[in-house]
Amino acid sequence: MCGIIAHVGDGNAIGPLIEGLENLEYRGYDSAGVAVQNGSGVKVHKCSGQVSELKEELRATPKGNVGIGHTRWSTHGPPTDENAHPHTDTAGDVAVVHNGIIENYERLRRDLEAKGHEFTSDTDTEVIPHLIDHHLGSSTSPEAAFRRAVSDLDGTYAIAALVDGEEAVYATRQGSPLVLGLEDEKWYLASDVPAFLEHTNEVVYLEDEDVVVLEPHEVTITDLDGRQVERAADTVDWDPEETSKGKYDHYMLKEIHNQPTSLSNTIEGRVQDGEVALEEFPDGTFADVRNVQFVACGTSYHAALCGEQLLKEAGVPAQVVRASEYVSTSGPVSEETLVIAVTQSGETADTLGAVRAANAAGATTIAVTNVVGSTAARETDRALYLRAGPEIGVAATKTFSSQSVALALLTQRIAADIPVGTVPESTESLLNTAERLPDDIETVLETSDSDRIAAKYGGSDSYFFIGRDLGYPVALEGALKFKEITYEHAEGFAAGELKHGPLALVTPRTPIFAVFTGEDDEKTLTNAKEARTRGAPIVAVAPEGHPAVQAADAHLEIPDTHPTWASLLANVQLQLVSYHAASHLDRPIDKPRNLAKSVTVE
Repeated sequence: MCGIIAHVGDGNAIGPLIEGLENLEYRGYDSAGVAVQNGSGVKVHKCSGQVSELKEELRATPKGNVGIGHTRWSTHGPPTDENAHPHTDTAGDVAVVHNGIIENYERLRRDLEAKGHEFTSDTDTEVIPHLIDHHLGSSTSPEAAFRRAVSDLDGTYAIAALVDGEEAVYATRQGSPLVLGLEDEKWYLASDVPAFLEHTNEVVYLEDEDVVVLEPHEVTITDLDGRQVERAADTVDWDPEETSKGKYDHYMLKEIHNQPTSLSNTIEGRVQDGEVALEEFPDGTFADVRNVQFVACGTSYHAALCGEQLLKEAGVPAQVVRASEYVSTSGPVSEETLVIAVTQSGETADTLGAVRAANAAGATTIAVTNVVGSTAARETDRALYLRAGPEIGVAATKTFSSQSVALALLTQRIAADIPVGTVPESTESLLNTAERLPDDIETVLETSDSDRIAAKYGGSDSYFFIGRDLGYPVALEGALKFKEITYEHAEGFAAGELKHGPLALVTPRTPIFAVFTGEDDEKTLTNAKEARTRGAPIVAVAPEGHPAVQAADAHLEIPDTHPTWASLLANVQLQLVSYHAASHLDRPIDKPRNLAKSVTVE
């Protein structure tokens, strides 16, 4: 959840460090800081609050060729100047930034305090520079001291450290992402590629227990025992322009409008001659599978619900399990189980934990992710990439639509292989209309009445979203987006559940957004009418001429298409409603309070 950036190269490291921290703001944070090595000691500058405040403080800072930076998301200790990273040892000779959780920090802290080390923060991170300093006292080299300190730690971490007198960054990871950027003898280290993408797109994804040492003219990667390891460099095909807002006021709005392009990329080459063509999964890949489990969190969980629905329609036993609950609620898992991990970043801690449990049980595992080389992609048997490009806004938009489309294609492929599966009769229509989906979304974007509707129902007490079949996960996602960025109360329901309790909450100040996909719409319309008789205004998300339009108080139009794609078109309308509602309320849309883009701790 926090963000790490490090830089080694000719010139002043402060510029790339601040750029990196600004690029990592989307991950969520409450304080920021940097440390540089400049020939006269390790200099630390940090503060609670925004990167812009740190930037102002650094206008007259000393220069240095080597530096580390950090944006902190509070876990141990509140967001204060003292708890901000980097942290140092007592003398200030060692500076460390860290993502993750050190599980044995209390014992380590007691032991270090007994040896005379003085602590100034409430964080678990502060034990790391003190450990490095402790091992330096044994007349060992800085790199050896770093290794010995890391061997003392239990938990998850990505760590980068400076040691006084050394023009080097020492770093490692265990369960928390860290990626190396390579640029003509200038090196970058970060939690995520967008931190340095304007400088280089050549990257090395570090693996658990890798130790990397960045020096002015050399990068070395070894294991914890000091044995050199080879890690292949990858070229990230993201355009640096994709990480800027361009003409848009917010990243979220840009990413909503980017969906025709991102979905074209997701679909390209994967539908050929009316059939699914996934080169990652040739015919027979799933012949031994008897049941399918999806694991995911948040928005990815809603996309997984779409996958589950499509498999069940094809007669394939399938279930979605929240990743955080997987170990206790997954049920039987065997070699005949296929576990599909849906994760935008490929670094979601709960989802990775579920993948590891599934691997241990002998299941076949697949990652559906947006990030090539991510931990999920490496730890599963195969990966299906979204190709959606970088997503900076905390509230997921284009990645949800790409996840849903990728899963729709994957589930058709699975159903064709599994003996108990039957490819639905509607599959031909599904695939024939898939390539039209980007144009249909463009139509929604050009004609949406969402801004006016968001203004009309602003100030309501609560907002309900209902749907049936594939409209249900879209209702959940619509409510999640609304509450994430507006801070207003919103809930999503299966349409038929309204009368089983939630109807008691309905008043004239509870607008209901009803999703109509073309499947069981008559029942959804009946549910909406029940709410309307209690005074609730109804907003129908439906094609022009749909019976729901006449029965509703407002209409968000979607093109007429296959029910699977209709649900995604409805989702775009609901994304726009949430965006405009939040804009009218002047919310910080790209960085909603208390939330982070990538949740890398459990």
